[in-house]
Amino acid sequence: MVERYTRPRMGAIWSEQRKLETWLEVELAVVDALAEREVVPAADATTIRERASFSVEAVRERERVTDHDVAAFVDVVAASVGEPGRWVHHGLTSSDVLDTALALQLRAAGDECLAGARALRDALAARAREHVGTLCVGRTHGVHAEPTTFGVKLAGFAFEADRNLRRLEQRFAAVAVGALSGAVGTYSANGPELEAAVLASLGLGREDVSTQVVARDRHAALLAAIAVAGGGLERLATEVRHLQRTEVREVEEPFRAGQKGSSAMPHKRNPIVSERITGIARLLRGYAQAGFEDVALWHERDISHSSVERVVLPDATILLDYAQALATRLVEGMTVYPDRMRENLEATHGALYSQRALLALVEAGRSRDDAYRIVQENARRAWDEGVSFRDLLAAAAPELDLDAVFDPRAFVRHAEEIVGRLDSLN
Repeated sequence: MVERYTRPRMGAIWSEQRKLETWLEVELAVVDALAEREVVPAADATTIRERASFSVEAVRERERVTDHDVAAFVDVVAASVGEPGRWVHHGLTSSDVLDTALALQLRAAGDECLAGARALRDALAARAREHVGTLCVGRTHGVHAEPTTFGVKLAGFAFEADRNLRRLEQRFAAVAVGALSGAVGTYSANGPELEAAVLASLGLGREDVSTQVVARDRHAALLAAIAVAGGGLERLATEVRHLQRTEVREVEEPFRAGQKGSSAMPHKRNPIVSERITGIARLLRGYAQAGFEDVALWHERDISHSSVERVVLPDATILLDYAQALATRLVEGMTVYPDRMRENLEATHGALYSQRALLALVEAGRSRDDAYRIVQENARRAWDEGVSFRDLLAAAAPELDLDAVFDPRAFVRHAEEIVGRLDSLN
């Protein structure tokens, strides 16, 4: 992923240096397990652990000869140890190292992504509680519907963020598995006992039947969960983009001192963070598709997934981490304009009270069809002609208690209860 969208902690996890460190971690764990079984002499195992080293450049230089990255790595590490280096990679196939090490990287990446998902959920919940009583218009199809509160709106996003957190927790846990079952997964060189010991020392689960590689449905499911989380981020970003439009202007993204919204028009404050999140969500959906394509491999193993995963797994986790941080900063720092929200409630000249008027007319004895016709005709006039719906209704249906019909509190009397459901999140 480009540096612009890579946060330092996540970038370090996916660096070439860290990748090779995880390879070495797996190799050393295997040597230790073999030494415990007296396959590797204890003195050799100690020497390997003390001396084993590599440099990224040395591995790259060796790969120019071997045209095989794991073989190049093993050659460099073995050479750094000396004669006991013959035990490095003993009984292993490349996927034993690659897939088990990948699980270590994904576990670390998951820790970062899950922390970001929690932070976003908590930020949304805090702002929802803050604005539980902030009246605003609710929109369906982009058209004014009925009043709601901004807190209720944000509470919905908070619960969605919590669902995404739970999905990510499950899917990152599902990829935290390794395999050391050897060629075609039959443990022909080292037995299942060694695999169990190594994975226990690394804190990883076991792929029950690895066929040499860890099954890629696990990774596809993770990428799908990341894409769904991206969809939630995009939904939030789309809402903010709409609410920041000049004609609406109920919310604005944070705008730092010295920030410039346009190179040509100094007055501009553009929703660039929300737009960036929207673009990132598109990438995440694409990575999910690539993950689905990687599930079907030939027979026990091929490497058609390898080139894909070198891109999509680091990039998807890096981008999710970055987008979640953007969204959290957006939520925590966004400016809310309650007065503007109240102004927008009057944009239809009271027509959004139509359902309350309809129900009141039915309760007063009118047939539903007659009540609907009266309300629809007068609501249209109010909106089209810019006259008060309340005044029109007073003439058309004098039997109504208009103070009760046009009381905005009636729409949001359950807002505290709805937002209060956030207390169930932890």
